[in-house]
Amino acid sequence: MTDTVLTRVANRTGVITLDRPKALNSLSLDMVRALSATLLQWKDDAGIDAVVITSSSEKALCAGGDIRFFHEMGQVGPTGGSALLEDFFTEEYALNHLIHFYPKPYIAVMDGVVMGGGMGIAQGGPDCGLRIVTDRTRMAMPEVNIGLFPDVGGSHFLSHAPGQLGQYLGLTGLTIGAADALYVGLADVFVPGAELAGLHALIDTTPGAGLPAAIRAYAAQFAGQLGPSELQQQRGVVDAHFGAAGVASIMASLGRDENPFAQKALKAMRQRSPLMMCVTHQLLLRGASLGVADCLRMERNLVRRNFEHGEVLEGVRALVIDKDNQPKWNPPALEDVTQEMVARFFEPVWPDYAHPLRHLS
Repeated sequence: MTDTVLTRVANRTGVITLDRPKALNSLSLDMVRALSATLLQWKDDAGIDAVVITSSSEKALCAGGDIRFFHEMGQVGPTGGSALLEDFFTEEYALNHLIHFYPKPYIAVMDGVVMGGGMGIAQGGPDCGLRIVTDRTRMAMPEVNIGLFPDVGGSHFLSHAPGQLGQYLGLTGLTIGAADALYVGLADVFVPGAELAGLHALIDTTPGAGLPAAIRAYAAQFAGQLGPSELQQQRGVVDAHFGAAGVASIMASLGRDENPFAQKALKAMRQRSPLMMCVTHQLLLRGASLGVADCLRMERNLVRRNFEHGEVLEGVRALVIDKDNQPKWNPPALEDVTQEMVARFFEPVWPDYAHPLRHLS
């Protein structure tokens, strides 16, 4: 399909290997299209009973979308290439939907960095997904750090995390490891990185239909090696602060808590886009009552609004392009964010019949 998305079939299991190591497998439009085409083909292939997605590098399954591409395409007119940006998000979210409802076991080896768009291609739904984490897993939804919001279905899987853990992860953008991922419900089993060779041998030698059960049995022997979950230990702190009515109230509550965990969260939030933290807070509140398809349609609407506003372009400029780490957020302070600014992001871009993801169900 493409030299960055490699495919093979082993013992009735389709294996997808992402192979763009220098970019930590950041997703390009070509990669999204290759993944979609492969999964659609295998969905109806009677010779394939399960799918595995993995990486050629232990550094990352996928670090997210190609944000340099977002920055470049976001600054040009429709004839200059921004239509490719529209295509990217429409096709990426359709891919996320396909994965969530895949009719065969969908097994993600979440070794190394799994962030943003990487979460979107790893979070198979409850009827198909088996998500494997390792001691090298570094998981996050860091979009608010670059002036975006948790997308690729994040409005669904974060809003369904226990208590206020989804708000914590979405608003801070902080990274978690294997134990926290399992506790939050964003992973299913743990396999040490040193034991992945055995896991891949198991994948090659086990018939696809029996692969999920075989992997769970293989992982069971390592359950005792997993350290404690910090989020489990700090659950009371998270729920107490992040259950507040809005971002300003959350930050004020954190500011009154000398707990180092609370102060770390507050420090992270002070660096984020004030506007996009408020949008993210509202997004997760709304996502809690929506199905996957409606969450993705809402996110697709917000992406267009975000690029219209320009917050993500400034975030990528400051953190990735110029690397001055001095984003000029608009507005610059939380007290300047109005309810009208936030509401604008949720105003429909398209009528329902013309929404680019109208066919998702």
